[in-house]
Amino acid sequence: MTPHPVFAETKQRCLIDTKQLKRYTQAKPLPNDTRSAPPLDIGFGQQRALKALQTAIDIDASGYHVFAAGENGLGKRTIISRLLQQIAAKDPTPNDWVYVHNFADPRTPLSLRLPAGQAKQLQQQVNSLWLQAKKRLSQRFRSDYYQSQIEAIKNAAHEKESHAYEALNAEGKQYDLALSFRASDNKAVFVHPSQLSADAESRAADAEENEPNQQNKPNKPTQTENNKGHFTHKNHMQKRFNQLTIALEQLEDEANDTIETLHRDIAQRALQPLFTEVREQFASQQVVLDYLQALLNDMVAHAPHIVNGDDEEFVTALLATTPSRYAVNVMVNHQPDSGAPVIFEDLPTHLNLLGHVEQVTQLGTVTTDVSMIRAGALHRANGGYLLLEASHLLEHPYAWQGLKRALQSRKIKLSSLEQMLTLTGSLSLAPVPIDLDVKVILLGEADLYYELLELEPEFDAVFKVRADFHDDVIRSQEHELALVAKMADIIDHANLYPFDSRAQAALLEHLSLQAEDQNRLSLHSDSLIKLLHESHRHARLDHKTSTQQNTNEAIVSAQHVEQAISDMDERSGYLRDLYWDELKNGQQLIQTKGVAVGQVNALTVVSYADSEFGMPARLTAVIQPNIGAGDILDIERDVDLGGSLHAKGMLIMTSYLRALFSQHHALNFSASLAFEQSYAHIDGDSATVSEACALLSALADVPINQAFAITGSMNQLGEVQAVGGINAKIAGFFDACREQALTGEQGVVIPMANINQLMLRDDIIKAVEAGSFYVYGVRTINEALTLMTGLPIDTLNKKGHYHKDTLFGKILRRLISWDESQAADELIEDKKADKKAKKKRKAKRQKKTDKRRDELSKKRDSGNTNPRQAKDDLEHNDNEDSDVYDSHDISDEPYETD
Repeated sequence: MTPHPVFAETKQRCLIDTKQLKRYTQAKPLPNDTRSAPPLDIGFGQQRALKALQTAIDIDASGYHVFAAGENGLGKRTIISRLLQQIAAKDPTPNDWVYVHNFADPRTPLSLRLPAGQAKQLQQQVNSLWLQAKKRLSQRFRSDYYQSQIEAIKNAAHEKESHAYEALNAEGKQYDLALSFRASDNKAVFVHPSQLSADAESRAADAEENEPNQQNKPNKPTQTENNKGHFTHKNHMQKRFNQLTIALEQLEDEANDTIETLHRDIAQRALQPLFTEVREQFASQQVVLDYLQALLNDMVAHAPHIVNGDDEEFVTALLATTPSRYAVNVMVNHQPDSGAPVIFEDLPTHLNLLGHVEQVTQLGTVTTDVSMIRAGALHRANGGYLLLEASHLLEHPYAWQGLKRALQSRKIKLSSLEQMLTLTGSLSLAPVPIDLDVKVILLGEADLYYELLELEPEFDAVFKVRADFHDDVIRSQEHELALVAKMADIIDHANLYPFDSRAQAALLEHLSLQAEDQNRLSLHSDSLIKLLHESHRHARLDHKTSTQQNTNEAIVSAQHVEQAISDMDERSGYLRDLYWDELKNGQQLIQTKGVAVGQVNALTVVSYADSEFGMPARLTAVIQPNIGAGDILDIERDVDLGGSLHAKGMLIMTSYLRALFSQHHALNFSASLAFEQSYAHIDGDSATVSEACALLSALADVPINQAFAITGSMNQLGEVQAVGGINAKIAGFFDACREQALTGEQGVVIPMANINQLMLRDDIIKAVEAGSFYVYGVRTINEALTLMTGLPIDTLNKKGHYHKDTLFGKILRRLISWDESQAADELIEDKKADKKAKKKRKAKRQKKTDKRRDELSKKRDSGNTNPRQAKDDLEHNDNEDSDVYDSHDISDEPYETD
């Protein structure tokens, strides 16, 4: 059949030229290979984000931390780290921090701030002080001078004690008493001189023990005590002895004090020179001088323990060179003039962020000390920059709360997570907090940022700056060269073969395909790195098998890049291959030639994991005339397989149809739409145009060309809008047509707004050039319907009505014919009902007449009625029934006329 002129004109107008199907990159302006690439611009393509980051860095106020928002794989961490390293190199080096034992309050270790590089020096000096102090004290306390001094003090004390005993004994002789010591317990007692023999001493001791009992008995003189006066004298001397005992204890205390004074003097003279040199080194640090003085005083006070090692606090700790009491725990140490630190914490738990205090269990006892305090990422980044993955931070309990508290208070306070979780816990240290000055950069996707804003009221107060990272950049020669510089940087860092200019061009074309736009280039670093490594692999394998590998320099060509892309596509194509197998076996019903009413090949995209592919899907529409008022059943939505965007597209299409035909005729039909052999969730509005084509085809009873597949969104005005995944959709239908043999008539209908997104495969472009496949772009639903049906759509005649051979004219004729058919059917039904009612009334009248006749006959037979009167009554009743019947006939006259 000769195609309609409107169809031929629309087909010619909508046909897309092959030059518009892909934008190629010219290799000539690119470097010969990546070794001659221009210098790398770290912030290429991300100027907006870097400007936001610089703003946060320049403002030294609470809450000016950054959330870097962007898709995973953009290289946010690499870009920010490199930029911060450049900035940090010019920043002043922050102070060092150490924790030391608090001799006044051991449970609260002291934090000392030191200039950069001096924390390790202090630790080394204190370690050296300990070793030298222990050695020197051991020498002093084992010297002859020390021994002679101790001996002199002891001899003096012993001499005084002897003199005191002699004086007391002399006093006792006045009362005829002598001082003696019992053999059983060496207790001093006063006895008569005649009892100083062993037996007498024993009896005297027994008599002494029985003295209280003897006092309560009747006066009976004994051998050892003859009178009351002797007993009184003995009590007096015993009291004098008790007084002497107190004096002797005081004498012993004085001797001990003298010994301690000797120890302090010796220790002071021994240690003072050692500390003098260290004090001179830290003369400008008053906090260090105070600590050194406290350390000296403690060593002097505990010199004997240090020498004897009889206390665990003064014994060298395990895996350490000093006792924990004298340990200098370096939390942060920086090299002088090294700039500010840039730290990335890949495991941001509460302990790893804020630090913690370790504990050790020995013989069932949990202990800890200042040497067990461990620094966190905030300690290491203090004075610089800390990078964290937001999703990793939120995975760990209390990590966000700890970070937020530290940033708000601007102090790092170590707390026991055990106590926070259980509200109990073992005794732990409470170190003095450290002042915090840091810029924190959280890395995450934009969706996570919005969730945090909604769910965490204080998030915006802590992270006041948002840095948005772009997915792509405009495709210009300048940006292409900048991306080549980025490739060269990755190649140098990974030690890969250089890429020649054609390989660079192939990579840039692939980046444009990833961006789904001829005029843009993707900035996803992960996919670029993966493609560079796989291309290098193919080049390396080719170089190994080359016979001239010794003379030819290894380089990556465009062929290696294309092979790597093909390998990546094959690895991700398992599900796609299953679909094509079903298509080959006839299990998946797709028709790529011929015509069908209410049936369209819709272009769809299947996305799973990290890959996607296009495939055609059969979309069908079924009409039920004279049922409903233009209602359209979306089967996918009703069975919960359609998403909200798909439902929105259906409602827009329904609204368009109502506005299109309701002004001409009532919509006396209902319809249903469904994707055949679809068992997965469907979303998106890109099937709106195909659904409209299928529905209008079914309404007009006009077939659709199955050699075409279509995709596109539409608005309520019938304008076709752009959709996503256009390249994959076209490739999917092309592969299906090629599988069922190309006829030279097949093609796809896409929105004209998607022309700039076309980056088709080279084999598809060759098929288009050969006239085996076509790509059409439409702006309105009418153009799409013309291409799909071959008919004009809304041509008007002289009276302003749709022409009968147009698609809309056919639809209106069908709507009217359905209405007329329904009216005729209703008229026939009404006539049948009228005749049935007449027969029913006639039968009822006849039954009544027969009843009256029977009654009159009975009266006549009984003789109670005048025969003449009975006859008149019967005729009167017949006339009444006739009047009633006639009145019914008059009311039904219009139906009889009709």
